Amino acid sequence: MLDSGHTDRLGRRVTLRPVDDDNWRAVADLAPRDDQRGWVPALAARYLVLTSRSEVWTSLAVHADETVAGHVMWGVDDDGSRWIGGMLIDAAEQGRGVGRAAVRTLAAWLGGPDGEHPVRLSYHPDNMAAARLYTSLGFTPTGAVEDDELVVELRR
Repeated sequence: MLDSGHTDRLGRRVTLRPVDDDNWRAVADLAPRDDQRGWVPALAARYLVLTSRSEVWTSLAVHADETVAGHVMWGVDDDGSRWIGGMLIDAAEQGRGVGRAAVRTLAAWLGGPDGEHPVRLSYHPDNMAAARLYTSLGFTPTGAVEDDELVVELRR
């Protein structure tokens, strides 16, 4: 479990946990708001299938206290950069700071104790909510585009 002590706006502790026998169904059923489906799948189940078929990505369940509130995945690229991908916060949990706490927790862990590893992620340029979130957390554009998404990086 990854626990950086971050809480959401309701005061719930946000932790990242392995997807396991106890939570995989709740993770698979997570769904974004309808207006976000151009950027993320209709259900987090797609991310679970991707990580089960990939040697690069690992899925994590985002918990707010004991509620499964989201999904996020991480991987390490050939150049050593760490990547955050496949974040989906359930529609009912959005606007509460769960995603912000999840990204802060995962970025701190992936970056290493001294921040020696760059942490990257990508988002669709039309996804203004993602742009605001990641910019506010210190991610800056790299100039790269991957699969029509802007690549941003966090260095500490």
